[in-house]
Amino acid sequence: MKAIGLYKYLPIEQEDSLLDVEVEKPIPTKQDILVKIKAISINPVDVKVRAPKDKEEKEPRILGWDASGVVEEVGPDCTLFKPGDEVYYSGDLTRPGTYSEYHLVDERIVGLKPKSLNFAQAAALPLTSITAWESLFDRLMIDINNQLENQSRTILIIGGAGGVGSVAIQLAKLAGLQVIATASREKSKQWVKQLGADYIINHHEAFRPQLEAHHIKEVHYILCLNETEQHWENMADVILPQGRICSIVEMDNPIDLTALKNKSVTFAWEFMFTRSMYKTTDMIKQHELLSNLSQLIDEGKVKTTLTETLRPLNAETLRKAHQMVETGSMIGKVVVENE
Repeated sequence: MKAIGLYKYLPIEQEDSLLDVEVEKPIPTKQDILVKIKAISINPVDVKVRAPKDKEEKEPRILGWDASGVVEEVGPDCTLFKPGDEVYYSGDLTRPGTYSEYHLVDERIVGLKPKSLNFAQAAALPLTSITAWESLFDRLMIDINNQLENQSRTILIIGGAGGVGSVAIQLAKLAGLQVIATASREKSKQWVKQLGADYIINHHEAFRPQLEAHHIKEVHYILCLNETEQHWENMADVILPQGRICSIVEMDNPIDLTALKNKSVTFAWEFMFTRSMYKTTDMIKQHELLSNLSQLIDEGKVKTTLTETLRPLNAETLRKAHQMVETGSMIGKVVVENE
């Protein structure tokens, strides 16, 4: 089958950074399903994994995690899906990726595609939606069904216009929270406002004066989606005593965790591949999450974050998509369709 892979980790401007290759079509076993890929989405993790490094692969490494498509075959232990089902998912960081005609994935991390979305619109959602959902409801421990109590609570989402932030704003509003999103450009400010942010501040400036301008002294929750180290002091300053902070962005240097001690603040990491990487006993929660998300989308309560669509699915197109994501200024998501 056709796929896009790499042998060397090179700057994306070089043609050899991503190559059109032929690989053997996989066969599903156990709880795997074989999906015929219709569309994929490019995420920062794709760019990070592909980034230049002194390493070479003997066999082509196939990247890519977000995908939507149609179930072609199912393994003998599958109970959730059947051939012909339209699905969407974000895959497993430890297995070959979705830059291919067909892809194997464990059914426990797959959901039925929202009926109201096409394949491109659906492919934009899984990784960012799982990350946003787990951040809000598993790590920050917000109760999505307690809207009345949540109306008096505030969440600051740092990096609101990106893929995860675009979903997190919508989910936080569904939970009843007052949402403060950060955005620095006029286009990104308009985007987060359209998604439902109640207030907007600039993450390049001190948080407290901007929050106080909106008559907000401190916030109950913070979701950090970029530059954890850069924003650490600001976050420690504006989080309420006994508040919660969650970040998805790793740090290059140690930070002062004791800055949170006197306030008894909880800090948590979110990494949406944890369940699939470690085969946790609750892996199926991602299937359940995606199923719940599909229902919310079909009810018109959450919308896709797709902003750019490219085609066809080949190395040249993927190099363009990687370049777009590498700028760090993407609003929403870029998807590549398999024509």
